[in-house]
Amino acid sequence: MNIKKIATVAGIALVLFFVIARPGEAAGFVDNIIGALRDAAEAVITFVSSVFS
Repeated sequence: MNIKKIATVAGIALVLFFVIARPGEAAGFVDNIIGALRDAAEAVITFVSSVFS
């Protein structure tokens, strides 16, 4: 087994453990990530709109 495959399996196992052990916190974490991505997308849209206005 190479290191990349071991790291991938370990990462998936860690995520599954976190979701099973603390589902409320995992959901909050995912919600925070989605909010950050939404904010970043809105910032890019604002920038592009300002450039082409």
